[in-house]
Amino acid sequence: RRNHVIGFGGRVMGQGEPKYLNTRDTMVFDKSRNLFGINYIHGKLPDGLILCEGYMDVIALHQAGFTNAVAALGTAFTSQHASLIRRLTEQVYVCFDSDGPGRQAAMKALPLLKKEGIRPRVIDLSPHKDPDEFIKALSAEDFSKRMKDAKIAFFFEIGVIAEKYQMDNPEEKTLFMNEAADRVLTFEDEVERTNYIEAFSREYRVRSEDFRSLVIKRSARMAGRTVREKTPDRDPKSFPVYEDAVTGGQGILLTWLCEHPDQLGKVAVYVTVDDFVDEPYHRVAGLVYDQIEKNGSVDAAGIVSQFENVEEQSMVAGIFHKEVEAGEQNRAISDVIRGILKRSLEHRSARATDINEVQSLLSDKKKLEQLKVEL
Repeated sequence: RRNHVIGFGGRVMGQGEPKYLNTRDTMVFDKSRNLFGINYIHGKLPDGLILCEGYMDVIALHQAGFTNAVAALGTAFTSQHASLIRRLTEQVYVCFDSDGPGRQAAMKALPLLKKEGIRPRVIDLSPHKDPDEFIKALSAEDFSKRMKDAKIAFFFEIGVIAEKYQMDNPEEKTLFMNEAADRVLTFEDEVERTNYIEAFSREYRVRSEDFRSLVIKRSARMAGRTVREKTPDRDPKSFPVYEDAVTGGQGILLTWLCEHPDQLGKVAVYVTVDDFVDEPYHRVAGLVYDQIEKNGSVDAAGIVSQFENVEEQSMVAGIFHKEVEAGEQNRAISDVIRGILKRSLEHRSARATDINEVQSLLSDKKKLEQLKVEL
C-alpha cells in the first residue's frame, strides 16, 4: 500500500510449470492478504474496483487506462482479500478468465465478496480469454462497454449452474430450479429475495408463484425436513407415541426435572413447553412446568391421574421411569436438550408455509448448532 517492495512474483512467458512463482510467505509478504496493484489505489473508489486473476491482466488494464484494477498474487482469492477490498469500495467488477477454471474461480470469489457487503458484478470477456487478450484484440472503449453490461453476481452464478443441465429435459430443468432456489435463499432480506424471485421467473420464463413455492420448500428442507401439508393442531387426547432417541429424550428430561425441580429455571432458558412436540410429552411438560413454578416440586402421581383411561395412565407413568446414569447426567441432559430442540425445529419446519417463518427456522438451526448448554 505504501509503494514498498514486499516480494517478487514471476509468470512463465509461454509453456512451463509452475505458471506463477512467488517469494515465499513472510511477515510482510502474505499472498492471502495482499493484492497486486493495490499500491496504485488511493482513497475510496466510488466507481468500483476491477478484480483480475493475474499480474498481466492488471498490467494490460492499467496500460489501457483502468488504474483501478488489482489481482490476487498468483493464488486463490480469499476472505482476507475481500476484507481488504471492502475498505476501498462497495462495488467490484470480477474480471476472471472466461474459460472453465476462470468461471469456477469467480464462483468461489463471489460469495466471499458478498459476505463483506460488496456488490459484485461479473464482466463477460468472451470470446476472448482474459483482459490482456481482450484489450489487444479490441479496445479500451469496448472494455468499458463490457463493464456497463456486467452481470449481477446472482445471474452469473445461475448461468454457470444452468450449464450443468439440459434445459429441454424436464427432469434436469427441475434439478436446475432446485439449485436456483437454494441460491435465492442466500439473500437474507425479504424484499431482496422477492425481487430476485421475480427477476429469475422473468429471465427463465417460469411462474413466479411456482418458483416462490419451490423456494419455501427448499428452505424448509434446509431447516430440517421438507414442507408437508399443514396438519391439524395437536389433539391432547391422542397419543401417537413412538420411542426413539428424541421422543424418549423428552421423557428423560421430564423425569430429571421431577428429581431436580430447582433446575427448571436453567432448563426453561433452552426448552419451553412448546418444544415438547409429541404427545403425551407436551401435555405432561405443561403440567410439570406449572407444578414446579407454583409449588417448587412435582406430584408425578397427580399428573398421572390427570389422564382418563388405564392405557393413558400407564403411558404417562412410563415417562417418569426413564433413567440417566448418575455420572453422566450433565452431559446426557445436555444432549437430550439439543435433541428436543432439533425435534422442535423439525416439527415447526413441517408446518411452515411462509418464507419468513422458514428463514427464521434456518436462523434457529444455526443457533442450535452453536448452542452450549450450561446447567
